Amino acid sequence: MTGEFRFSFGPWNIHEGADPFGPEVRRSIPFHEKLKAYKALGFDGVQFHDDDAVPNMNDLTPEQIIREAAEVKKVLDGHGLTAEFVAPRLWLDPRTVDGGYTSNCPKCRQYALDRTKRTIDIAKALGTKNIVLWLAREGTYIREAKDPAWATERIAEALQLILDYDPGVRVMIESKPNEPMDHTYIPTIGHAIAMGLMTSDPSRVGCLIETAHALLANLSPSDEMGFAMAHNKLWSVHLNDQNSLKFDQDLTFGAVDPRRALNQVRVLDKNGFGRNGEWVGLDVKVMRTQKDDGGMKHLDYSRRIFLKLLEISRSLDDDTIARLQAERDYEELNYYILNSMLK
Repeated sequence: MTGEFRFSFGPWNIHEGADPFGPEVRRSIPFHEKLKAYKALGFDGVQFHDDDAVPNMNDLTPEQIIREAAEVKKVLDGHGLTAEFVAPRLWLDPRTVDGGYTSNCPKCRQYALDRTKRTIDIAKALGTKNIVLWLAREGTYIREAKDPAWATERIAEALQLILDYDPGVRVMIESKPNEPMDHTYIPTIGHAIAMGLMTSDPSRVGCLIETAHALLANLSPSDEMGFAMAHNKLWSVHLNDQNSLKFDQDLTFGAVDPRRALNQVRVLDKNGFGRNGEWVGLDVKVMRTQKDDGGMKHLDYSRRIFLKLLEISRSLDDDTIARLQAERDYEELNYYILNSMLK
């Protein structure tokens, strides 16, 4: 069963190039101007943080937030675009410096829960049932700062709140082992899937796998994807690439290791990814040295590389692969894959 692929990215993937060591190097593009680029680049889905849709949401009432999100939905419809998911941005507010759901401050934890409710309101107004949780600051710099059992229970409570607040939504946990925290709770997809078992409805808790996040945990992205699909829990992906164990680089998909990228494309395709409406998200950053007129090439090329690798994967002879697997002639299989990629 082959996959069916449609592509998404977030407005943050078109950015000004600032990093921790330098200022912006490209002009800022307004949100509505970014939306105009999606179709031209071959993308149909838009990923959102809550404040991508409603930038001033902390200053608005719940009713005002819903009205503003409804206006964004009209703009999406006008461009023929679909909102893939909405994620609460819980890591920038001063109240979440110690985490949101796992903060040691009860008032800060309540802020995180209240903001998550507003995120769900925005998702409903935008027409998506998907809530993504990247647990950015849900962790510690020193192990003694929080009790890990207590912290896990607080995250489970947040999951339960989401499920209870709107029976139509589902949660996709985007795991990451570190950065910005030294150690992050729920560092892998196995942890994410297990979190669903702590709720009243595990069927509505799944995951989003990012290439770079798997690599930061020193794991194989394609194996992580296969593990999640075997559990029917892979509901989205963020494809990119990464140079070894360092900071999250979000490089153009396949830029570092095309064979590793091929294996991700292949496991998605062979297991029918997309047939239940899943999106291929390309969470990539343009190089800081790129000029304004080339500030979207990373998105265009990541999608093209995916489709080229899909073509290569589908050209492989399954009977030949099965025979070499049965014979355990992995050296020949290794050459067969490499030779197919180098033609």
